[in-house]
Amino acid sequence: MDSVAPFPHRQYAHCESGVVAALLTHYGLAISEPMVFGISGGLTFAYIPFIKITNLPIISYRMFPHAIIQGIQKRLGIRFRTHTYRDPARAHGELVTLLSEGRVVGLQTSVYWLPYFPDEMRFQFNAHNLIVYGMEDGQFLVSDPIADHLVRIAPADLENARFAKGTLAPRGFLYYPERVPSSIAMEEPIRKAIRKTAQMMLYAPVPLIGVKGIRTLAGRIERLRRHPDQRYVRNFLGHIVRMQEEIGTGGGGFRVMYAAFLQEAGETLGLPVLKEASLRMTEAGDLWRTFALACARACKRKGEPVDFTAIANLARQCADFEQQVFRMLRRIE
Repeated sequence: MDSVAPFPHRQYAHCESGVVAALLTHYGLAISEPMVFGISGGLTFAYIPFIKITNLPIISYRMFPHAIIQGIQKRLGIRFRTHTYRDPARAHGELVTLLSEGRVVGLQTSVYWLPYFPDEMRFQFNAHNLIVYGMEDGQFLVSDPIADHLVRIAPADLENARFAKGTLAPRGFLYYPERVPSSIAMEEPIRKAIRKTAQMMLYAPVPLIGVKGIRTLAGRIERLRRHPDQRYVRNFLGHIVRMQEEIGTGGGGFRVMYAAFLQEAGETLGLPVLKEASLRMTEAGDLWRTFALACARACKRKGEPVDFTAIANLARQCADFEQQVFRMLRRIE
C-alpha cells in the first residue's frame, strides 16, 4: 500500500466498546462509547468458578467477548461482517486484501503477544480488541483503544496475537460494519437495552450472574479464611483485582461508563430518573474501587491476618447499590 489515509486515533475506556464506537464513527454513524456499551447490553456481573483463567475462576463485569458486537447489531439494525479462521495464512491474506480495499477492521487478540505493551502489562488475556487501518513498510498500522498514540506491529507478532491458545482463544476473529445508517432513532433501543440489563442483573436464574453473583462471590471470599493454602488465598484476591481493574476498564470503570450511558440516555429520552440512576451508578463504581483496594492490601500483607468478612461485606454493599439502581431502571416505560 503506497499511501494510507490517516486514522483519527483516540483512547477509550474499554477495548471492545471502544473499537465498535470507533468503527461505527469511521463508517458514518457518530456514536459515543458509553452509548455503544449501554445499548449493546454490555454491563453484567458473572462469577464463573468452572471456567478458569490461570487456574482461577472468571470474574467478569461485562458481557463475554463479541456480546457488544452482537448487541449493537440487534439493537440498531447494523450488520457486521465477522469471521474466524483455522489457517493463519488465510487470515493474514484476507486482512491484507481488506486493507488494500480501504477497509478499517477490528481484531480480537491476546495481550501477551502485543509487543507495544509494556512487559509488566503483558499477560495471557485473549480477548483484547484493536483496530488495524493499514500497512506501511511491511508492518500493520494499529489504533489500540487503550494506547495513547497510533502503533505498529509486525505480521508475525500480530499472527501470534490473533492465534493464541487457551481460554477465549481469538481464532483470528475479524470484524467490521458492512451496513451503517447515517442516523438512527435511539429512543426505543435505549429503553429496551435498559430494561434487559435491569432484568438480567436483578433476576438471573442462576446465583452466579448479576446481583446474586456478586453476593455469591462475597460468600466465596468469606470462606477463604478456612482455606489451607495461603498462597492460593493471595492469588485469589489478586486475581479479583486483576479481573476488576486490569482487564479492560475493570469493574469500577464499567460502572462509571454505564453511568455515562444513563446520563446520555436521560438527555435523549428527557427522563430525570436516569440522571439520578447515573449518579448512583457512579457511586457503585467508586465502591467497587474501594473493594479492589481492600483485596490488594490483603494480598500484600503476607503473614498478617486478613479480615475476610470486611472484604466480603464491601462486595455485598456493591450488590446492594446495584440492586437499588436496577430497581429504579426496571420501572422505566
